[in-house]
Amino acid sequence: MPMISEIKEIPDKAEKILYSTKNIKLPTNVPYIGMGSSYYATLALYFQGLPIQPNRASEYYHYLSAKKVKDTGVLISQSGRSSEVIWCRELFNKFYAITNVLKSPLCVSTNLERVFPLLAGVEVGSSTKTYINTLITLYNGLGVDPSPAVDVLRGKMFEFEKWGIDTAALLYDLIKSKHYKGTYIVGNGPNIATVHQAAHILSESTRYPFIGMSVSEYDHGPKETAKDSAVIVIKSDGVSYRRTSKLFELVENAGAHVFYYEDKDVPEILSPITSAVPLMFMTYHLSKLLKIPKPFTIGSKVTEV
Repeated sequence: MPMISEIKEIPDKAEKILYSTKNIKLPTNVPYIGMGSSYYATLALYFQGLPIQPNRASEYYHYLSAKKVKDTGVLISQSGRSSEVIWCRELFNKFYAITNVLKSPLCVSTNLERVFPLLAGVEVGSSTKTYINTLITLYNGLGVDPSPAVDVLRGKMFEFEKWGIDTAALLYDLIKSKHYKGTYIVGNGPNIATVHQAAHILSESTRYPFIGMSVSEYDHGPKETAKDSAVIVIKSDGVSYRRTSKLFELVENAGAHVFYYEDKDVPEILSPITSAVPLMFMTYHLSKLLKIPKPFTIGSKVTEV
């Protein structure tokens, strides 16, 4: 299964994109458009107050744009082939492209202003190194130095994988029990990106549904499903830390199986770059335990409508 080798390439690819995008500048107060992992990455910046406008490409194209052409947009597609993102090219006088594949339909347009290549190399499995490289490109382009988090990546890969192996084993036992309802993945602020990304790759790789949401969203209703559910909590030392700790003590006492991941080596603002990686390892090892032969049996890795 290629996913594990792709995850282990993350530190090398992250360092490469860190230096290649060091001095780039991305526009602000414009739509940032993607699907799946490309869209989730934009949420890491949006939920820490940076002035960008994240949109899912399909909803932007069909419902929000009213087919009116705006001056500038940023279109993100790791493959450069996602249909909905390509459709959105016509909605801007000029656009910036962020992609891993330079020879792709996204990069063929007369109104293309500039391409920022992700330099992640070939990726066959779920989005792992391309997701991290998208984050780093966005951080650099929007004036937030991601280098402290990139420095942490290489030194903690063994720790990340151990957490992934251990948590996958516990979750596998729960899934195979008779009392398993499902799994929520929850986090705050910039890690709202992490929980949606994790739910996305876990669902497509394990064939079990995982739901990503903010801690506050979970608190407003879904916590009532606590008994016999699993909850993976991405903790970070930010403004919501105390609320998160108190809520999940309550939820655990109500019968939920709560698993925590917390990385205190990076500030909350940069934590999406590191917090996603343990969940990627967990995805691989849980898929292995579930004996999933290969990903993407209903459709393919790239959604082309």
